[in-house]
Amino acid sequence: MPQRRNEAVPGVAVFAIIRAKKSPYGAISGGFFLHLWLKPHHMVITSSLATFGRYCLFIRRVFAIPDRWSIFGRRTIQEIGKLGIDSIPLVIIISIFIGAVIAIQMQLNISSPLIPAYSVGLATRDIVLLEFSNSILCLILAGKVGSNIASEIGTMRVTEQIDALEIMGVNAANFLVLPKIVGFVFFMPALVIICMATSLIGGWLVAVFTDIITVSRYVYGLQALFQEWYVWYGLIKSVVFAFIIASVASFYGYYVKGGALDVGKSSTNGVVASSILILFFDVLLTKLLLQ
Repeated sequence: MPQRRNEAVPGVAVFAIIRAKKSPYGAISGGFFLHLWLKPHHMVITSSLATFGRYCLFIRRVFAIPDRWSIFGRRTIQEIGKLGIDSIPLVIIISIFIGAVIAIQMQLNISSPLIPAYSVGLATRDIVLLEFSNSILCLILAGKVGSNIASEIGTMRVTEQIDALEIMGVNAANFLVLPKIVGFVFFMPALVIICMATSLIGGWLVAVFTDIITVSRYVYGLQALFQEWYVWYGLIKSVVFAFIIASVASFYGYYVKGGALDVGKSSTNGVVASSILILFFDVLLTKLLLQ
């Protein structure tokens, strides 16, 4: 029944307005149909605002001053290794193949005599610097790092480890989450730089081992019309996206309720929410930084 109401939204609204205009009794039934139409939308908006408010309060607890800086420093270094350094092999493998694919597709689709031959290297470089090395890479890492964070903190919640920390007077959100956010945000620019370099190397390998494009033209295209701001643009976006991945995944894991099945659901919800926010802020930051 709720699906039928949602599918007939425009018809319900029009029918309600017509009934309200025709008779006073129609106003009552029209108001009832409008109520049926507005109720699910009202619930979605209310739930979204409540979640956003709880997220803001959660971030406020996370960014409190650590009780012991030595423990915070050690935990931050551990998180850099677990979330950042362990992601390097995945970043290298994906970047090499994506860089090679971009170079091949650019050469196969840019075959006009009016377009310079070095445009393949130039287009590959700009695609990597502007979008792949930050936005697409962070979408991939949202699945790896985000699910790791959400499942780890969610498991601690359902096994009552977080409750034990709070009983001892420890700010569990600050103790568990802040090192993850700081560590991942700190190391994310390094992952982006590695991604940029290996992606361009992937295109270079295509030029070396195939006859699609010569190495000299590809390298000249990489150097032509280079803008340093594109590199900084990618690094700035990656820092914002890293904060979104770590904080949103931690939020969903911290407030999980139930058992092991609910931990998996919270991990999935954290990855989905992080991906949507990354896409939203990608549009916003592109408008602000490249205009």
